[in-house]
Amino acid sequence: MTTTDTGREASVQSTAGPGVAGSLSPSRAGDFMTCPLLYRFRVIDRIPERPSLAQVRGTLVHAVLERLFDLPSERRTSAEAVGLLGPQWERLLGAEPELASLFGEGAEAEAERSAWLEQARTMVERYFTLEDPRWLEPAERELFVETVLESGLKLRGYIDRVDVAPSGDVRIVDYKTGTAPRADFEARALFQMKFYALVLWRRQGRVPRLLQLMYLGNGEVLRYEPDEADLRATERKVEALWQAIRRAMETGEWRYRTSRLCDWCDHKQRCPGFGGTPPPLPVVPVDRPSPADLEPVARERDDL
Repeated sequence: MTTTDTGREASVQSTAGPGVAGSLSPSRAGDFMTCPLLYRFRVIDRIPERPSLAQVRGTLVHAVLERLFDLPSERRTSAEAVGLLGPQWERLLGAEPELASLFGEGAEAEAERSAWLEQARTMVERYFTLEDPRWLEPAERELFVETVLESGLKLRGYIDRVDVAPSGDVRIVDYKTGTAPRADFEARALFQMKFYALVLWRRQGRVPRLLQLMYLGNGEVLRYEPDEADLRATERKVEALWQAIRRAMETGEWRYRTSRLCDWCDHKQRCPGFGGTPPPLPVVPVDRPSPADLEPVARERDDL
């Protein structure tokens, strides 16, 4: 996984294309559901965010699990996967040298980095308690998918893994480096997976058989079997979110919504909910199909 690009795209035409009114990913849809103002800060204002150690650890663990399947099946062991941590961390540092500064300086920094890598190691080892990769041959890894709905809204995103059975049945797999949500939050956790299932269904005409969330923070697996009714409901929800985003764009009213997540938000100091003041809205031409067209296609960091 890579950092989301923070550069503003040159034009809407470069991302929208003929007949496309705008675009949305599950991460940005989740931002708007969490807090419309957060969506504005990330998509409209494009205010840079400093990655957290937890996010970067998620990126590292995902990279290891992706490359694990490059190995011959007999070598897909816990020891081999742990051995990938060092090289993948060096690769991430090579691409983003500034990540080294997350650990501060001096001897304390080295101790913090070692503890952080040990946490990543624990998550990688925990993966092997959930399934045996020696018996799996994923059809796709880090798969970019997109489709355009009848409304002109383009849905797009990256799927961690797609498995296809001999029968043709499809399983969508997503790795999470956090812990499994409580039962009353499961629907929100499954929204991302249903979003991906909707895209594949619209592209291929077949409903994925199984959605599987693997929580490496505590070793739990959340499985769900969707049907057409689920995906039609997801499509209606996505369209409703789209209309809400459009209204916010037209009116300039990006409401904030406070929650416990605010304690981890980079934009807390500029949020009116905590006495802050948002920056002036950037000028966006009225003929732009949607603010979501400013959203980059690049892979976002693991959402915990």
